[in-house]
Amino acid sequence: MTIKAVTPRVVAPPASLGMGVSVYPSATAMVWPGEGHRHEAVAVPGVRLAPGDVLVEIELATVCGSDVHTVLGHRSAPTPLVLGHEQVGRVVALGRGGAKTTDGHRVALGERVVWSVAVPCGRCARCRRGLPQKCLTLQKYGHERMRRGWELSGGFATHTHILDGTPIVAVPDDLAAAVLAPASCSTATVAAALEAASEIVPLDGALVLIAGAGMLGLTAAAMAAEAGARVVVSDPVAERRDKALLFGAAAVVDPRAAADAPTGLATALAKAGGRAAAPTIALELSGTAAAVRSLLATVDVGGVLVLVGSVFPGPDLAVSPEQLVRRLLTIRGVHNYAPRHLDQAVRFLADGGRKYPFAEQVGVVFPLAEVDAALVPTGHPRVGVRP
Repeated sequence: MTIKAVTPRVVAPPASLGMGVSVYPSATAMVWPGEGHRHEAVAVPGVRLAPGDVLVEIELATVCGSDVHTVLGHRSAPTPLVLGHEQVGRVVALGRGGAKTTDGHRVALGERVVWSVAVPCGRCARCRRGLPQKCLTLQKYGHERMRRGWELSGGFATHTHILDGTPIVAVPDDLAAAVLAPASCSTATVAAALEAASEIVPLDGALVLIAGAGMLGLTAAAMAAEAGARVVVSDPVAERRDKALLFGAAAVVDPRAAADAPTGLATALAKAGGRAAAPTIALELSGTAAAVRSLLATVDVGGVLVLVGSVFPGPDLAVSPEQLVRRLLTIRGVHNYAPRHLDQAVRFLADGGRKYPFAEQVGVVFPLAEVDAALVPTGHPRVGVRP
């Protein structure tokens, strides 16, 4: 789902001195009070930008599955909360000293940007280890309790207050907002997952089996195909399987079908990889225990299984140490992503990604005031919200 702002807003002064910035008319944040409650519109007439902070006017935000799971009570979250962490917008004010994008150039007023879901400190032991996405003092857009001084902390608002240290990436003006908004979640996460896999098995020429054909799965199919992989996508929903074929999949699987059925696993693997083919890379993007078990049983000797979708509590997975040893298997987990993955996501969408129908995967676009309607689950990979 997508949420988008339609009324231009003037920020005074046009370039902040790092002090208070007045927004006319007032910025608006849609605040979620907690499970069982509707969002409330909260006016934010002023923002105090610290050195390195950025104020962005939201062009379009998209609804991630985690937003839906939060309001349904499937995952805990501190409240009151401004949800939303997939969005694109334009810079309207800068704190003292300005800010820089991940490639080192100074952020300019009017520049179109996306930014990371995570705000790392850059100094702790994990950041120094190259794991800023797991910073010991990590803050995340759309995940933190609304607080004084950071009221515009999520994407379901007319503006977002980007904190100093947040990875920011400039994006092309000619690329649709519906394509760019998910970059800071699904696209960057897939970039991280494919990097984790390719460190074990090169993508070029690999046979890749993907479980799940939602936004993550479709993106993974396209990115893996662009990297030279032969891709097979498994999903129980026929419409999703059809979409996967538009995103580079060589074959698709109905996980409920017999292996040798026309939509069975063995048939699809043979179609994509030849007789007796087995995937050397498996990506679990659906979050189902059955898919994890199936991929673990299917991946070839020396292969790698990357788990991405298992972000909610579920049943334990029984793993045979003997099988891991004898089959030389690697199991890796990916959660969030590093700044380089957001860079990779934007580069992909701006280059090879243009050939795939990403914009069409954002279904209905709701006005910001109707964010509750946007958070009702639909059959679309994404729904939009527009201020």
